[in-house]
Amino acid sequence: MSDLSIELHWQRAEPEFATGTYSNAHTVQMNRVYDITVDSAPDWGGDPANTNPEQALASALSSCHMMTFLALAAKAGWPVASYHDYAEAHLGKNPKGQMSVIQIDLHPVVRFDTGFSVTGAQMAEMQDRAHRYCFIANTLADSVAINIR
Repeated sequence: MSDLSIELHWQRAEPEFATGTYSNAHTVQMNRVYDITVDSAPDWGGDPANTNPEQALASALSSCHMMTFLALAAKAGWPVASYHDYAEAHLGKNPKGQMSVIQIDLHPVVRFDTGFSVTGAQMAEMQDRAHRYCFIANTLADSVAINIR
């Protein structure tokens, strides 16, 4: 199987390292090319202009779900013209009382070539299959909700 990696770099900018005095902003590099500035979520003092790990997790799930859906749709002969998703990560306490991403909602909207359509039941089944086969969803287990529009 594949081993996939990123590089992460954080450097303290403040003169002293103490609780509440330093920034969590750091850089994550993908494929030794793409740099993404990552920070804490805004509720935890992060810069809202930067992405945060919770958004990155929602993005990973949304992307994985879409790619799995597209593979299944192609195999079924569904002529997908576009796919859009709005993903939302929800923070809260898990059953152990620890702060966690307790749920991720996906809201995929799929459009097909003119003249092609599927029933709501067919779409729900295909979305369910995509969820069951998505590597990231399988990693997250039960903390994912899929809301089909």
